[in-house]
Amino acid sequence: MKILVLASTSPYRMQLMRQLGLPFHVAAPQYQERISQDIAPELLVKHQAAGKARSLAEKYPDALIVGSDQVFVDATGRIVGKPAGFEAAVRQLRGMVGKTHTFYTGLSVYDSNRDEAVTDFTTFRVTLRPLSEDQIRTYLLRENPLDCAGAFKIEGLGIALMQRLDGEDYTALIGLPLIKLVDFLAHFGVRVLGDETHS
Repeated sequence: MKILVLASTSPYRMQLMRQLGLPFHVAAPQYQERISQDIAPELLVKHQAAGKARSLAEKYPDALIVGSDQVFVDATGRIVGKPAGFEAAVRQLRGMVGKTHTFYTGLSVYDSNRDEAVTDFTTFRVTLRPLSEDQIRTYLLRENPLDCAGAFKIEGLGIALMQRLDGEDYTALIGLPLIKLVDFLAHFGVRVLGDETHS
């Protein structure tokens, strides 16, 4: 089997990748991310996921390289970045509670030997419950999610902010859509559960 490389040093993506039970390397992508409100989020995440995967081709010339990218789009259709500090996080959450927002997650698997890639995106919607100012501040003090777009992370206490989750694959919400990844790996001959059976 080809070397499998995750083009990310995100601990969340690494943990998700481990769920598949396949050996893999981890490397920081040599790619400069750019956020633009003028580009449709689905195109943006596909482009950036592909860029991350391809950026490691020279370092791994015979590998399957997995790139992923995610943007968070609020109810107004604006891409939301990571908060600049605690009070910025308070303002972000204050403007989002009681509304539905969308995560766009791009995925690309690049075969560096064949110069072939499969790339797509998936969406996941979250509806935040109405919260008081004290509840917002309590959450931020306990979780300190300042490294997360939208000022929350679903992996921990962030679930307490949620009123509803809508999507096909909750792992996309965390940052690496595993259902789609299993399909992409199968395209390149890597079957997570071994050979398929035929009746």
